[in-house]
Amino acid sequence: MTDKVVKIGGASGYWGDTALGPKQLIQHGDIDYLMLDYLAEITMSILARARSKNPEGGYATDFIDRVMKPWVKDIADKRIKVIANAGGVNLEACRKALEAVAEEAGVTLKIGTVEGDNLLDRADELREKDLREMETGTAMPDRAMSVNAYLGAFPIAAALDAGADIVVTGRCVDSALAVGPLIHEFGWKPEDYDRLAAGGLVGHLIECGAQTSGGNFTDWHDTEAGWENTGFPIAEVSADGSFVLTKPPETGGLVSVLTAGEQMLYEIGDAHSYVLPDVICDFTRVTMEQIGDNRVLIRGARGREPTGQYKVSATYMDGFTCIGSFVIVGREAAAKAKRMGEAIRNRAAAMLEEEGLPLFSKSDLQVIGAESMFGDHARPEAGQAREVVLRLGVHHPRKEGVELFSKEFVGAALSMSPAVTGVTPGRPRPSPVVSLFSGLIDKDQVPATVKVGGEPVHLPQACLKGQGRAQPAEPLEVAALPEGRTVLVPLMDLAVARSGDKGNYANIGVIARDARYFDVIRAALTPDRVRACFSGLTRGPVTAYPLPGIHGINFLLAESLDGGGVSSLHMDPQGKTYSQVLLELEIPVPAQQARDWGLV
Repeated sequence: MTDKVVKIGGASGYWGDTALGPKQLIQHGDIDYLMLDYLAEITMSILARARSKNPEGGYATDFIDRVMKPWVKDIADKRIKVIANAGGVNLEACRKALEAVAEEAGVTLKIGTVEGDNLLDRADELREKDLREMETGTAMPDRAMSVNAYLGAFPIAAALDAGADIVVTGRCVDSALAVGPLIHEFGWKPEDYDRLAAGGLVGHLIECGAQTSGGNFTDWHDTEAGWENTGFPIAEVSADGSFVLTKPPETGGLVSVLTAGEQMLYEIGDAHSYVLPDVICDFTRVTMEQIGDNRVLIRGARGREPTGQYKVSATYMDGFTCIGSFVIVGREAAAKAKRMGEAIRNRAAAMLEEEGLPLFSKSDLQVIGAESMFGDHARPEAGQAREVVLRLGVHHPRKEGVELFSKEFVGAALSMSPAVTGVTPGRPRPSPVVSLFSGLIDKDQVPATVKVGGEPVHLPQACLKGQGRAQPAEPLEVAALPEGRTVLVPLMDLAVARSGDKGNYANIGVIARDARYFDVIRAALTPDRVRACFSGLTRGPVTAYPLPGIHGINFLLAESLDGGGVSSLHMDPQGKTYSQVLLELEIPVPAQQARDWGLV
């Protein structure tokens, strides 16, 4: 086994991330690879629209303007290789922009591209093949704005094998941006499932930038002193797939077992069968060990044969939306806001009917400041808040419907509640609703094309094989708690948590602060208890997936995001706040153990 270590820095978690990450990692990270993740499903629709307006558009321009232009000479001098999914729906234009930047800086870099994910031109063919939504079984929508397959890591590795210094992709699974370099550096084969799964975990941990090195951490007081210069993550990976998670020296943030654990559970479902294009991962026995300041050793990922299909996501126009907000101040502010929102909605609905327009397809009213997110568990005193925000959103199949709402929302300012002021000037802006459709397609129906310097590169077909299936984990037996008196302890005292979205599912990952707490948490935090905590938001079942290796549980809440993404009217359409709501829940702990552990 080689002693070689490959260092990959995660510099961007989304299109719009801070420019600090690339600067920090290039100047002080001592990295071999710079990885930048820009794409999400809605981003693809934005890029598709941009290209329809301008043939030279359709890629993530921040990659050129905020990363390559300022740093291309340093990248070349330090021989750092760059992997980014910035190509969006126009790889060729992105490649030409990169070439122009390199030429202007007087450096020579070989640029590789991975294409084939963009299936928009084949939308009619996919409908004829009766492509169905993965969760609901519904047919593919008639008019798609974008259609993209999630490619794997082997095409990226092929570009690197052919000498590419920079590899730009369209839509691929996010973690492939890290797995591709590891395949290239260590010679991993398609059947090296454990190593590919370990690489998938590397990518999953660093794909969201500083979120794994202290950003969004439950114990934010441990990191807030360094927020101005939060460190971006570096994975130091060995040939067997084990790796050390760290960050550049003298940066803020924190790399600990708990920051890494939170990120591992972020936006995944069943960690026993986390499906990637190249492998089915099992993270349930992953272990994390603090081996130094801001250094965590991570190992134990296991892999199985991949499936024979790619996930395909399409975005499509699904009507129009408009969301308005007012600040309301004074005694009974929450009650005034709720009544005002109801009156605006009723008034607008009556006007729609008078004009012969359909009623709103859906609406959502929230009073921010009165603990709307906590539902039945809101504190009584929250209803007495003296400063709240009325937030009212609607969907309508026609633009005229939301334009009427926009006018009437502002028009209510002088005719309803006292002490009303605006959050933003002018009328709330109507916008299209972009909804998501996800299905599965056989891999041999999506041929990837790899080029370096514009010339085609051979891609071995072995990486497209696989007939594996997701297999649910065996349920973890819950230990019975000792009989006797219990005391109620906030979950926050026992665990940390991170939450996010998977379509219309919210996921909440909970990790015990101490291994001794795990049995207590498992016994008290049942799926039914979690569902009851979100009774005002969750319409479907809640499933618990245990991860005993890190003393964690991942909860998946079905139908809890009102459709998710921009099709949602919820205040939190991506479930980012759900973990903080759950951590406020009080759970029973045996009184003697609570005393022994110093919890009471």
